Amino acid sequence: MRTALTIAGSDSSGGAGIQADIKTMLCNGVYAMSAITALTAQNTTGVTDIMEVTPEFLGKQLDMIFTDIYPDAVKIGMVSNPMLIKKAAEKLKEYHAKKIVVDPVMVATSGASLMREEAVETLKTQLLPLADLLTPNIPEAEVLADMKIRTEEDMIAAAKKISDCYGCAVLCKGGHSIHDANDLLYCDGRYQWFHGKRIQNPNTHGTGCTLSSAIASNLAKGFSMKESVQRAKDYISGALADMLDLGKGSGPLNHGFGIKTEFC
Repeated sequence: MRTALTIAGSDSSGGAGIQADIKTMLCNGVYAMSAITALTAQNTTGVTDIMEVTPEFLGKQLDMIFTDIYPDAVKIGMVSNPMLIKKAAEKLKEYHAKKIVVDPVMVATSGASLMREEAVETLKTQLLPLADLLTPNIPEAEVLADMKIRTEEDMIAAAKKISDCYGCAVLCKGGHSIHDANDLLYCDGRYQWFHGKRIQNPNTHGTGCTLSSAIASNLAKGFSMKESVQRAKDYISGALADMLDLGKGSGPLNHGFGIKTEFC
């Protein structure tokens, strides 16, 4: 069985973070492991508190994972502390981690900053150069490319600029500011659109975590970058279309929509 590791924070409500990652990885046929960067007190309506782990403890988690069950792919979510970013990068280099997918969680879809400037700079210099794939939303792509994105042509230009800078593939997610749900993959000097229909579901908590984890899962199983992105988009479309409705705010997806066994 192939294996995948998520390095991210914990979501107490189960819709995002490592909880979403583990569910996604399981439902995409790989064995999931996690290194937790922070505990959060949150639900579908918001986050009330965050307690970060120490860099030393994050390092010990990664030591125990890589020296026992080596991951075939790694997904990295929100790591907002510069010292945690440095520790994660240090361990990924030490253990020669492969098939690294980074969801650069820096900017909310509202445009609000989620990371301090020093953390953003550390992310850019220490972690992003290790990635095989970056999955920024439009606001994050604007930060990484240092340009405004208003059209599909802008998305192409930004993705190329990011790819050239960090030497990796880039999946620029168009759903936030562009009029459709089409994503752009820029890989090996070429671009490809992945067209998707916008599903009218207000419950979208954890979609970014889910997409990046599904891509990592498929990379772990040996699919190409393009195949992994397409399979991940198909998976997240199914999870959204199932129309799970939990909580008082923006609820979670149904990660297990495809599970049909006697135990369900």
